[in-house]
Amino acid sequence: MKIKWRKWNNAIHRDLGYFFFGMTIIYALSGIAVNHREIWNPNYIITTHDFTTSPIAKEDINKEYLIKLMEESKVAKQYKNHYFPGANIVKVFIKDGNLILNYSTGEASVELNRRRPVFNEVNYLHYDPGKWWTWFSDIFAASLIFMAVTGLFVLRGKNGIKWRGAVLAFCGLIIPIIFLLFFR
Repeated sequence: MKIKWRKWNNAIHRDLGYFFFGMTIIYALSGIAVNHREIWNPNYIITTHDFTTSPIAKEDINKEYLIKLMEESKVAKQYKNHYFPGANIVKVFIKDGNLILNYSTGEASVELNRRRPVFNEVNYLHYDPGKWWTWFSDIFAASLIFMAVTGLFVLRGKNGIKWRGAVLAFCGLIIPIIFLLFFR
């Protein structure tokens, strides 16, 4: 009895592709996000709001004053703590951000952070959140290698690895090699 290796190759390739569909989307989205982190923060949306208030003496700054200031300035966020990092500056830690006030000039800036939908979650998974996920990710990586190799033998004839597939596979290999040789 002859083993139908192409039938098994195609079946395993197909089933792994279906099973790891979600993981492929997760790592692809996270990869796109991380590739462009110099132009955006893939994990958080950061917004700033500047406003001006009346100057105040350092001795008059306390938790109650800062909470009242935030309410008047429409920064309805929960106060956490504050400190004086430099001359004429008070930094206020608030829920999901911070407020920096130059109390001698009254100039203030609020920075608010919120998680970027979808990208925050896929980046969390991409950055390996734990031991069990590491094992699952390693299995996924090994399966990608296996699917790449079995994918070479899915089609037969001139569109398969004997001609068109070989040309495309060679081009796909040569591009990273050229990049490493000339741009590293």
